[in-house]
Amino acid sequence: MMITGPNMSGKSALLRQTALIVLMAQIGCYVSADNADIGFVDKIFTRVGASDNISMGESTFMVEMNETASILNNLSDNSLIILDEIGRGTSTYDGVSIAWAIAEYIHEHKTKAKTLFATHYHELNDMTKQF
Repeated sequence: MMITGPNMSGKSALLRQTALIVLMAQIGCYVSADNADIGFVDKIFTRVGASDNISMGESTFMVEMNETASILNNLSDNSLIILDEIGRGTSTYDGVSIAWAIAEYIHEHKTKAKTLFATHYHELNDMTKQF
């Protein structure tokens, strides 16, 4: 599911809330809903927030790409993937291209993992015409 919208519209809050509710449901905790049919989730992958590792010579963009690559290399049929603002930290054109490629890969991947993908790039809404 692609989630787009302006800054401060609640995209990141929705992603965090979803990940926490799924985790809580998996361990048998109460979830704040009248009804929740979540199903089995074996892994929860998140790429949310911006951080760097300057002491190791890694920029924010490099850390984001390494973490995203790890997600893409380890997902399964029952994974939940939470991606927030993939492609930031570079030019707009490059960011859109990276976000599109990652979203397309997840969509076309044989596992069809459950995914929430939040982005400012409204151009990604055009993916609905192709996929």
